[in-house]
Amino acid sequence: MEPSEEPPRLRGGGVTTAESTQSLVRGAGTRSGTDGPAQAGPSAARGPRARNTKAYLQYVAAKIAGAAVSLFAVLVTSFFLFRLIPSDPVKQMTGGRPVSAEQLQSLRHQFGLDQPMWRQFTTYVGDALTGDFGTSFQFHAPVIDKITEALPATLLLTGTSYVLYTALGIWLGTRTAWRNGSMSDRFNTAFALTLYSVPSFWLGLLLIIVFSVGIGPIPGMFPTGGMETGGESGLAYILDVAHHLVLPVITLVAVGYAQTLLVMRSSLLDEMGSDYLTTARAKGLRDDVVRRKHAVPNAMLPTFTLMFVNLGHVVAGQILVETVFSWPGLGGLFYQALSVPDLPLVQGLFFIFATAVILANTLADVLYPLLDPRVGR
Repeated sequence: MEPSEEPPRLRGGGVTTAESTQSLVRGAGTRSGTDGPAQAGPSAARGPRARNTKAYLQYVAAKIAGAAVSLFAVLVTSFFLFRLIPSDPVKQMTGGRPVSAEQLQSLRHQFGLDQPMWRQFTTYVGDALTGDFGTSFQFHAPVIDKITEALPATLLLTGTSYVLYTALGIWLGTRTAWRNGSMSDRFNTAFALTLYSVPSFWLGLLLIIVFSVGIGPIPGMFPTGGMETGGESGLAYILDVAHHLVLPVITLVAVGYAQTLLVMRSSLLDEMGSDYLTTARAKGLRDDVVRRKHAVPNAMLPTFTLMFVNLGHVVAGQILVETVFSWPGLGGLFYQALSVPDLPLVQGLFFIFATAVILANTLADVLYPLLDPRVGR
């Protein structure tokens, strides 16, 4: 072949590999505005990572907007719901003592109960958005002060219980599912189902009868209620509070761990037949490594959601359990306010309870895509 002869072409009018390579290089140089390779431009920022970030931010914004709407719905509900209670709070405050009509009218005017309903509602919403829930009818103190005063006791009780039953439920749920069908699995599952179906207040009363009052050979070892005996300080005070804490914590842990165990067990059983676990075993990994590093992280997603739902109840407290054990927390305070009814205190506590649950659920929704990228796309 002579040097001046054209290089051979492919059939069908195609070009050779050399020609196609040269055309690609020329095209790249043209698009980049230079004669060399294409430079990274603004289009590089519009890749999959940027699209995923934008989708995630839109997902988070939608969840926050939904939480805001839910909070406003809670404000409306908390105002009208408790006004359906067939009771006159002013007459309840007088304790049944003979009071003249003028005195009753003066009390209604003092607490704003003589105003039209729409004016009471707008005043309540405006004040609540600034953190002012009014003045308690029975305590004659700002509602926010009573909530702040009772909050530490609730956090101590429910926070301690939350940590214990979450850790215990995840650990036992993992072990029972991994040994599915064994004697320990059947026993733990049956025991958890039994505790999960038991009302918490009934279990608390049973523990008081057995371990506080004493029955048969079992002496009364724990106080029947309250948070402290009184007159203690320092280490003696801490031990006294811990002594009062035992029975209510056992009550909450017994019910809470059962729910966590059942959810964790069910989720892990769904993962145990997956192909990736078979592949991990085929690579020669030990069984405990397969469980700890592969199966459990994927099975934790439903339990993760449950953990945040229960986290909202840490602030909301346990009304029945705190009432049974006379625990001076938000739950017991809510029961006292509901018995009057102390409308400002009931409304404020209801809003705090609902806000804690809504914020915990929203936080779970925001964090969930970080664990499972399929969510929020």
